Amino acid sequence: MFDLRDLYQEVILDHNKRPRNFGQLEEPERSAEGYNPLCGDKLTLQLGLKGDVICEVAFTGSGCAISKASASLMTESVKGKTLAEVRTLSARFQEMVTADAEIEPDTDTLGKLSVFAGVRAYPARVKCAVLAWHTLQAAIEAKNKVATTE
Repeated sequence: MFDLRDLYQEVILDHNKRPRNFGQLEEPERSAEGYNPLCGDKLTLQLGLKGDVICEVAFTGSGCAISKASASLMTESVKGKTLAEVRTLSARFQEMVTADAEIEPDTDTLGKLSVFAGVRAYPARVKCAVLAWHTLQAAIEAKNKVATTE
């Protein structure tokens, strides 16, 4: 019998091997760096904005499969959204990865991001999954400090 966890693992592995939006923007309006001191994941995120809409997004960095796949899926999910929509999406993502394992993820709202629901069973991996989101928040707020998972 096919297990949904197998599909989730395939999506994460695909985004790790072939990350979407990996690279740099020519002229980003906002950028931020992220660091997970627990495992050493590092990330630089760049945003191109038109008003309050994210029209371009790119990332570079190194890290584990969860960290890289999360950044890749995040960039796909936020492109074309307003900053307010992205803040809401970010909050829902973080709620999902820290929720009780028995709670079903809100796939209607989170879509492909639901593949990270399984990390909540591994608390150390939660920080890997949220690094890109913490870095996104720092870029939105135009903070000039490294975003961390601590």
